[in-house]
Amino acid sequence: MDGILPLWKEKGMTSHDCVFKLRKILHTKKIGHTGTLDPEVDGVLPICIGTATKAVEFMTDLGKAYTGEITLGFSTTTEDAHGEVIAQKPVDRKWTLAEIDEQMASFLGEITQIPPMYSAVKVNGRKLYEYARSGEEVVRPVRKATIYDFQRISEPHYDDSTQTVSWKFTVRCGKGTYIRTLAVDLGEKLGFPAHMSQLTRTHSGPFATEDCFTLDQVREIKENNRMDEILQPIDMIFEKYPAFHLTEPLWDRIKNGAVIESEAFMDDKDTPLLALYYSGQLVALYKEHPTKPGFKKPRKMFLP
Repeated sequence: MDGILPLWKEKGMTSHDCVFKLRKILHTKKIGHTGTLDPEVDGVLPICIGTATKAVEFMTDLGKAYTGEITLGFSTTTEDAHGEVIAQKPVDRKWTLAEIDEQMASFLGEITQIPPMYSAVKVNGRKLYEYARSGEEVVRPVRKATIYDFQRISEPHYDDSTQTVSWKFTVRCGKGTYIRTLAVDLGEKLGFPAHMSQLTRTHSGPFATEDCFTLDQVREIKENNRMDEILQPIDMIFEKYPAFHLTEPLWDRIKNGAVIESEAFMDDKDTPLLALYYSGQLVALYKEHPTKPGFKKPRKMFLP
């Protein structure tokens, strides 16, 4: 069984939980997810199965999109709605929509973020959440992220009883972006402690909400022997790279991971990656050789 399963991760389980359950449902151990979602975040979680697990590293590099909600008035240890309150300031002013939108637009492009303490980023071999749970202080690394789009999609709602304000948003971003931190940093620009009060991932790479299946649906599909109907081919995530269809003699060299002259692929450009096909199947990704100009070497082999 090989391919990519666009899974809809439901709230209340970790990404690892999903992999664990799928191994039992599909009766295979060769399964990997393509980017962690927090337990209380639902949404698109592509799962790589069989040979497709070799593509996990490429899937995590693809862009993602979310819908969510930001709440101003208090911040938490986890930067979402499930942590302990660490700062509180009643919202005593109202912004115009133009003021909010202007501040959100200021995050477009490349930004820097400090990852949340409750995250899996490693410092000195330990994950930040391990430091947080033991009450230890540690200097967190500054990381770069790219925001392609960040928009408000609802009117701000002022809650007089809690003295907070909330609104819905959408965001499209590159890999490694912490949406929780984006909400906190936006609140800081507006002058109030804030947190991400809700989040759903709507896109991951080429997969969208409407492409996904829940664990219960996957279980039923597997019982009816219809998994081939929902598994997506590996090559769909490499469509942006040039494709080359191998002849039999060239395939005999490629399958052994040989270094090949670029002219054999009729490629005289500095192509970052070249997707190689044999008999209609993606079999390898080749890249420029770092020390041999005019030659290409394997970047990843997709042989069974």
